[in-house]
Amino acid sequence: MSILVFNGGSSSLKVQLYRNGRDDSLEPHLGGAVTGLGGRSHWRWRSPPGETEGEAELSDHREAARWVLGRLRAANVAIEAVGHRVVHGGDIFKNPVRLTPETIARLASLNHLAPLHNPPALDVIDECRKVLGADTPMVAVFDTAFHATLPEAARRYALPREWIDAYGIRRYGFHGLAHRYMYERYLQLDQSKSSARRVLTFQLGNGCSACAIRDGRSVETSMGYTPLEGLIMATRSGDVDPGVLVRVMARGPGADTLERGLNHASGLLALSGATADMRTLLALEADGHDGARLAVEAFCHRARKYLGAYLAVLGGADAILFGGGIGENAPTIRARICADMEWCGLRLDLNANNRARGSEQCVSAGQSSMAVYVIKVEEELLIARDVQALLGAKAVE
Repeated sequence: MSILVFNGGSSSLKVQLYRNGRDDSLEPHLGGAVTGLGGRSHWRWRSPPGETEGEAELSDHREAARWVLGRLRAANVAIEAVGHRVVHGGDIFKNPVRLTPETIARLASLNHLAPLHNPPALDVIDECRKVLGADTPMVAVFDTAFHATLPEAARRYALPREWIDAYGIRRYGFHGLAHRYMYERYLQLDQSKSSARRVLTFQLGNGCSACAIRDGRSVETSMGYTPLEGLIMATRSGDVDPGVLVRVMARGPGADTLERGLNHASGLLALSGATADMRTLLALEADGHDGARLAVEAFCHRARKYLGAYLAVLGGADAILFGGGIGENAPTIRARICADMEWCGLRLDLNANNRARGSEQCVSAGQSSMAVYVIKVEEELLIARDVQALLGAKAVE
C-alpha cells in the first residue's frame, strides 16, 4: 500500500508519501511542505535523489494540493490511498472515517467550529478527488478525536445551559494527533514502561497545548472550545479573564477585531513587543532584552502551572513528554518548565537535556520517579497508520 498524507495548517500544507516496508510497517518515501500560502510561497521537496526547494505563486491550499499532485503525477508515483488531517470533527467524528460524499457533506457542516482549518482541508480533499478520482480511497483523521474521551466534568464550561444548547459550546481540545503520537511513541521507546498509566504531554510550537493521559485516554487538555485556551502561544493569548474581553468589546472593537487580536497579536509577540519566535526571544533575552525576558518567563510559568495541575489530575505521572518545534529543540525551555520539581520526584539530566535538540531522547535523571522524554512528533505517520488500519490492504487492491 502506498499512502499519501496531507497535513494542512492555516497557511501551509505538508505532504508525505508512505509505502509498506518490512512486517507491513510504513516507511517514508518522499514528501515536502509548502509554506506562506497566499503569496509568494516557499516549497521544500524530499525524494530519494535528495532535497530541493524553491518558490511558487500558490494562493491557497487547493492550489498547493494541485501543485503537489501534479509533481507526483509527473514522477509517475502511484497513490493507492490518501489520508487527510482535519482539525475539527465536532461531536460527529470521533474516529478516522472513510470519505464519501455523505461524510464530506457532514464535515462541511462543522466549518464554523474551525473556520481557519476545516474549509482548507475540504478544499484539499475536493482537489484530490478531482485529480485522483472519486474511486481512490480517502480517509479523514481528526485532531479533536483523541479528546473525545474527556470526562463530562472536564469538557463542560460553567455557563448558562441555554448558551450551551444554542451554540454547542463545550471543550473539544486540539493537537490530539500530536498528543496521541507522543504517547504511543513513548511506549515504543521505553519498553520497561509499556504499562505506563499516567502520562503528561506538552506540544509546544507556534500553537501550544498540554494533555493529561490515563491508560491511553485523554482525560484533560489545555485547549477548549477553540485553540485559544490554555498555554501562552506564539501569537495566541492562552487563558485570559473573560471579563477583559467584555471590557474591550464594550469600548468599541467588534468581534472580528477581537478575534484577530487574540489569535494573531497576543502571546509571545505581545509580551515581548519584538517577535513570536522562541529562538529569537532566547537570543534577545541573553542580550538583556526586557520584553524577551518577560515573554519567556511568562511562557514557562504558564506551562509549569499546567504541569502542576495535571499532576494533580493524574495523581502523579509515570512520564512527561515534550514535542513540537519548541518542545523538541529548546532545552532551556524544557529545563525551566521542569525546574525545582524535585518535591514531586521530577529530575532532569541537564547534560542529556542539553544534547536533545530535534532528536528523541530520555532526558530525566536516573533518580527521577518520572521519565522525561523528548519525542519527535510525526503526525503524518500516525495518519498513514490510521488509513492503513481503516482500509486494510484489500481495500486498495
